[in-house]
Amino acid sequence: MNRTAHERFWPRGLPRTLHFPRTSLWYNLEVAATRYPDKAAIVFYDTVIRYAQLRERVDRLAAFLQQRCGVRRGDRVALFSQNCPQYIVAYYAILRADAAVVPVNAMSTAGEFDYYLADSGASVGVVARDLFASARAAVDEGRLRHAVVLEYADALEAPTDMQVPNWVSARSAPVEHPAVTAWADALGAGLAPAPHLAGPDDLCVLPYTSGTTGHPKGCIHTHYTMTCSLVGSAFWRGLSSESVALGVAPMFHLLGMQNGMNLPICLGGTVAMLPRWDPAAAATLIERYGVSVWTAPPAMLVDFFAQPDIGSRDLSSLAVLTGGGAAMPESVATMLHDRFGLAYLEGYGMTETASFLHGNPPHRPKRQCLGMPTFEVDSRIVDPETLEELPQGETGELITSAPQVMLGYWNNPQANEQAFIERDGKRFLRTGDLACLDEDGYFFMRDRLKRMINASGYKVWPAEVENLMYGHPDIHEVCVIGVRDARRGETVKAFVVPKPPARGTLTAEAIETWCRTMMSAYKVPRIVEFIDALPKSATGKVSWRELQEREAAGKES
Repeated sequence: MNRTAHERFWPRGLPRTLHFPRTSLWYNLEVAATRYPDKAAIVFYDTVIRYAQLRERVDRLAAFLQQRCGVRRGDRVALFSQNCPQYIVAYYAILRADAAVVPVNAMSTAGEFDYYLADSGASVGVVARDLFASARAAVDEGRLRHAVVLEYADALEAPTDMQVPNWVSARSAPVEHPAVTAWADALGAGLAPAPHLAGPDDLCVLPYTSGTTGHPKGCIHTHYTMTCSLVGSAFWRGLSSESVALGVAPMFHLLGMQNGMNLPICLGGTVAMLPRWDPAAAATLIERYGVSVWTAPPAMLVDFFAQPDIGSRDLSSLAVLTGGGAAMPESVATMLHDRFGLAYLEGYGMTETASFLHGNPPHRPKRQCLGMPTFEVDSRIVDPETLEELPQGETGELITSAPQVMLGYWNNPQANEQAFIERDGKRFLRTGDLACLDEDGYFFMRDRLKRMINASGYKVWPAEVENLMYGHPDIHEVCVIGVRDARRGETVKAFVVPKPPARGTLTAEAIETWCRTMMSAYKVPRIVEFIDALPKSATGKVSWRELQEREAAGKES
């Protein structure tokens, strides 16, 4: 296989290799604040936080974490919030305190939150007031020995004519608990942090991604692995300190964390952010603050450009539109090009690779394509059983070796043994994705080796959902698969065999309502089909693949 074919189409003027900085992510903020103290670092609706202000707030919270919460170098600190300026302050304060961030999905239930704490060993957290109910048991029972609680409304420091959701502008009663400190009180303590000691090889962030067993696994990312992804992305996309990024993807997810927060701060640029996806507000931010780069999954862009008045909005500043997680529909890509002169530059990355890994060259992109390996990235296609490299055009498992690949899974040697292989003196990550390589060296996704559903960029593992659904008193058997969805890319479907007494009376609506109390919203089956029996193999195993294939055939017929 000619793995270097793509070099014929390498972006002109870019080197084949990069010298990656050996510094911490917090150092990026220190440099930006020193260079551009009065420049806008964050725009939240019409509130502007400048780099000098951001650094000061980070220092104060870092000091509080160190001196009042006992956070030490290498500790893990949970961060449980929707997007807001305080999220960025907390993230960098944890790094400033030489600790590592454990980003918790804002849709997590109390049980899921407890799992993140137990597995990561985090005993201190920063929690948004609206999510505190899911953390309360951990605080009451001492698993979270100290929590700093933030209120979104505190970030609305300037008047705005934009429509701010009530859940953002509303204020709640403060939490009265000896282990809880209000955000304002933590920063108001006026403490000064100890010297920053963390370096490139220290643990930086421990994001969780689910595995085939349904148990989330922590991905060990150092400051260096995160930095390699950021710097590679900036060079590949031609970004600079004057870039303004739209930060609307969730920052607890690597897509939003890296592209909507860490990348603009690394460059000394600006992030215009929203707490949740709001297409009308996103259009206003683009117009008002000159957003120039936006990384988003296709579902978000489909929603954005479907607004009735989008043709009358001034989107002229938007120059770089990137993303991944699902293929961009051909009709939407054509509309973007014909009506707005925008090319959607699809890429490929995973939580395990700190997001950016492959990219389409800006001057010669291909549609519905994973792009090509970028700086220092060696990706190959192998037979998933023999691990022998396959010739060009054949479908196999994509494996990759790159400086941004995680060190491994946290406290999970068995998963590491399954995830990594050695080849030609390099350590390769088995991605579990089935892909093929074309004659130009571009990679195309074909299927998933692992049984995983990608719903709007969120990974959903059927085994986990099934295990929870078996707790329903009226469900006898259940099998969960992914089905195509125009908006989410994929959505969750459950085939349910009710227990005899519930047959004819159990409804899909009742199951969905029950599921919403047991699992994060993105995991809840949006489609429920009742059947008399699940197909099974000769050994008695449920033939989920048969249901998947039957569903796909039905969609095509």
